[in-house]
Amino acid sequence: MRDFRNVFDRLQAYRSKFERLLAAARAKAPHAPPAPHPTHLREVAAHGANPGNLRMFVYAPEHLPRRPPLVVALHGCSQTAGEFDYGTGWSSLADRLGFVVLYPQQQPANNPRNCFSWFLPGDTARGQGEAHSISEMIEHAIAKFGIDRRKVFVTGLSAGGAMASVMLATYPEVFAGGAIIAGLPYGCANNVEQAFQAMFTEQGHPAQLLGDRVRAASSHGGRWPKISIWHGTGDPIVKPCNGEDIIRQWINVHGLGESPSYKESIGRHVRRVWTDAQGQPLIEAFSISGMAHGVPLSTASENGCGAPGAFFLDVGISSTHHIARFWSLGDSVIDAPHAVAAVSAPLHIPTHSDALVSTGATPEPSHASLQASFQEGSSAESEARATNYPLDPNAVIAAAFKAAGLPIPELPAAGPGAAPRVSPGPIIAAALKAAGLAPS
Repeated sequence: MRDFRNVFDRLQAYRSKFERLLAAARAKAPHAPPAPHPTHLREVAAHGANPGNLRMFVYAPEHLPRRPPLVVALHGCSQTAGEFDYGTGWSSLADRLGFVVLYPQQQPANNPRNCFSWFLPGDTARGQGEAHSISEMIEHAIAKFGIDRRKVFVTGLSAGGAMASVMLATYPEVFAGGAIIAGLPYGCANNVEQAFQAMFTEQGHPAQLLGDRVRAASSHGGRWPKISIWHGTGDPIVKPCNGEDIIRQWINVHGLGESPSYKESIGRHVRRVWTDAQGQPLIEAFSISGMAHGVPLSTASENGCGAPGAFFLDVGISSTHHIARFWSLGDSVIDAPHAVAAVSAPLHIPTHSDALVSTGATPEPSHASLQASFQEGSSAESEARATNYPLDPNAVIAAAFKAAGLPIPELPAAGPGAAPRVSPGPIIAAALKAAGLAPS
């Protein structure tokens, strides 16, 4: 009886601390986000057996490319799908880059604080509970919108970040990539008390054990998803050591070394990157200096997305933009089979006019180039933005057409000191002409 009382008292103390921290974070917020427009997100009622009793919301832009990508976005505790969409700006970016966003939503009947049950065995195992409900939603969205199965991604904040860890571990074959913001590693808790302990204290799990938990969650034998990890150094709700544990979990799964391939500073923040043998980034980790618990935003420029509020923190760097770039959501391929077949490397045309052009498999662009491509314009990111443009994408495209023996499109050259801009009209016209689909 005494042991039960001790457990109960500890649980009550943890719960009280959690409630105080949530209340304090909301009190410090600049303003509470207004309720989203009722037609902005569409609820889907029938999406499978739904053993986890979750709600499903989607956002699909009016104009989508053929076989668009899908982003699964998981809200944090005390949030709704609409609030998470408004704060992160994922649907705004979906309009610009052409992808579908799926928002699973928790119900108070499952958790009074609207947290996903990332710590309960019945909800974190493949084929069970909330994890299975989310996988059913993904399958529904794939069928409904003609999603490219090679371009399914998942992200989340806090409990949603921990649930993103669950999905990446239990259904790794579904996802090309994931992003975990202020979350926790998979398998670090099996009940409520362990969940609070993981959030508030340093666990110190060995990397091999962390990796084994992911490997044991499914029978996956193929390629593992690439992972983007974000954590604030001043997070009092989910201690930053959890971000380090997520890193160690996934570098072990990928079979990478403990030391990053390279590290860079973005203003006051630090980004570490682990690459494969070909130099392709598999894991990136952002340490956001001084940031508390929440999603990092940059809203200063007209091209920014998201809105500051409780757990949406304007710290001069946009996690939404950077994650989208890490996942290559701005790239699409022109459907001109006869013309493209003659090109030795696939030609990728970003849907955003200022994105960099990639011709074939190349190392990830520098972080400064990434920032320039999305024109975020915030003060912290402006410090790291490149001012020289050594690569003119139009020249690269023209060279690719020439090497393939195709008519070279007439593309404008960038003016002195100006950022090169892709001109899709002449490119599409040239490709259609080469394919015999346009008059010569």
